Amino acid sequence: MIISGPSGVGKGSICNILRSQCPEIVFAVSATTRRPRAGEKNGVNYYFIDKEQFIKKIANGEFLEWAEVYGNYYGTLHSEVDRLRDDGHDVVLEIDVQGAMQIKKACSDGIYIFIMPPSLDELKRRIIARGSEDAKTIELRLTKSASEMDCADEYDYCVINDVLANSVEQIKKIISDIKKQKVC
Repeated sequence: MIISGPSGVGKGSICNILRSQCPEIVFAVSATTRRPRAGEKNGVNYYFIDKEQFIKKIANGEFLEWAEVYGNYYGTLHSEVDRLRDDGHDVVLEIDVQGAMQIKKACSDGIYIFIMPPSLDELKRRIIARGSEDAKTIELRLTKSASEMDCADEYDYCVINDVLANSVEQIKKIISDIKKQKVC
């Protein structure tokens, strides 16, 4: 299952709540070259690796998907997803739109959930409130977000993240419905 959407839309917040409320949901940890934000831990939020190591992993074909986003690399390691699937888990990926589209080309049996902001103004407010980007980066993110929202039709489900708790409940219902379909 892929949970995706523009930067600042609340993917991380939604997934953090899902992790705490639904221990049966297993998330693959992505790798990145960006610096950890306050409170993030290596191996929990991301595998924080340097750019040289990341590029070697790309060359070795170690990523299911990867992208350079705002000057940093992000990717999902085959080994991480394979390990979780080999243990019998359905795996959830929290990734950007570029990565989701790469996976969709390679994996037809995925479930794709797009997180949409209630508006571009609200998205801008959220990105600014994070306090981790300068004005130029914020404008780049907003420009890219507008084009990423055009991809929403490529997804199986679209959840508008207006009220965080409601968005989490919608995704929990999607997951529950999918599990029921697998059993029947």
